[in-house]
Amino acid sequence: MNLSYKLPTTRLHLPSARADGGQASYKLKIGIVCYPSIGGSGIVATNLGVELAKLGHQIHFISYESPFLLEKRKNIHFHKVNINKYDLFKYPDYTLPLAVAIEAVQKKYKLDIVHVHYAVPHATAALLARRIMRTNNVPMPKIVTTLHGTDITLLARDKNLFEVIKYSIERSHGVTAVSESLKADTLKIIKPQRPIEVIYNFYSPAAITKSRHLIRKGLEIKDSDFLAIHLSNLRPVKRIPDLLKIVSLIPDSKFKLLILSGGDFTSFKPLVKKLGIANKIILKQSIKDIGNYINAADIGIYTSAEESFGMGILETLAYGKAVLATKAGGVPEVVNDGIDGILARVGDVKGFAKNLKMLMNNRRLLEQMGKAAKKSACEKFCSKKIVPQYVEYYKTILSEKK
Repeated sequence: MNLSYKLPTTRLHLPSARADGGQASYKLKIGIVCYPSIGGSGIVATNLGVELAKLGHQIHFISYESPFLLEKRKNIHFHKVNINKYDLFKYPDYTLPLAVAIEAVQKKYKLDIVHVHYAVPHATAALLARRIMRTNNVPMPKIVTTLHGTDITLLARDKNLFEVIKYSIERSHGVTAVSESLKADTLKIIKPQRPIEVIYNFYSPAAITKSRHLIRKGLEIKDSDFLAIHLSNLRPVKRIPDLLKIVSLIPDSKFKLLILSGGDFTSFKPLVKKLGIANKIILKQSIKDIGNYINAADIGIYTSAEESFGMGILETLAYGKAVLATKAGGVPEVVNDGIDGILARVGDVKGFAKNLKMLMNNRRLLEQMGKAAKKSACEKFCSKKIVPQYVEYYKTILSEKK
């Protein structure tokens, strides 16, 4: 593991309440366990750690590689989980080495909270790590588990994983969900005894460093072209074939679709060829300055079958772009239908195309929706609003005796 520098090993003591009812400021030592990929959960976890570090908290990321967007900052440390491949195991195991890594970080840094993103395998590993800590007389941190959707809407439906997911949720000291929709799904599918706190995802748009014209020039399209944008990891749940079919229903030669991909697009190339839309599709992978590209677009399009929240949608809204999206999961909690975007049924390709054509021909309405999008994203889903909710939640969990 790559351990940066030694921090004081004294445990946190919550200060007593002041006469005015508030509490003195104090700093936490927080471990964040997440996937380092471009997916929404990894971005949310990374951004949360960065924002907490800005507030002076000591943040320790624990994963098999450094998160995609992780900044180098004084209060941020990265600890690599080493995954060994043995002939004895047909498939490399991650849960066990992750548990060992969490225990090792805890032994050296005495974390107050280990915040894991996804019940399996991260909460499972953290709970196992606590068992090892108890055996080794290491002070144990509280475990906070954030549910992002896949662990509930997909994995929990697998009878081979249901019990371990339920166990990992119920044995966590705190559980959060990124939308009311996901909370409802969790209560319905898992029926956990532990309460679930809804804390929305957040996004603070970075400054634009390249002009709309410059980005479009690099994409080899004209300033007068109508550019739609889609951000995702291209997993099956994103229904990329629907997205491509929508493009095929837009005859305007000036229409282009930019896909900022966090996954392999190869499997979709035959459909692109079949639909005859190769000249309308622009693909970019592993883009870090997504804001510059969203700023160069005119609208966002998202065709997912399920979304617990829709991080790509929020990113698009935050840069003042209206979105066309499916009325799935937590999306209606993010998009104000008819105000900053238009929602349609999952699979309604013709409906998407109809709304897209309408907005292409009504730039005034599109501009109004874009302004509403930026305002809503800033007011409801900004870091200044959401991050303090996490800090207060950590305080509540730490104050409980269990």
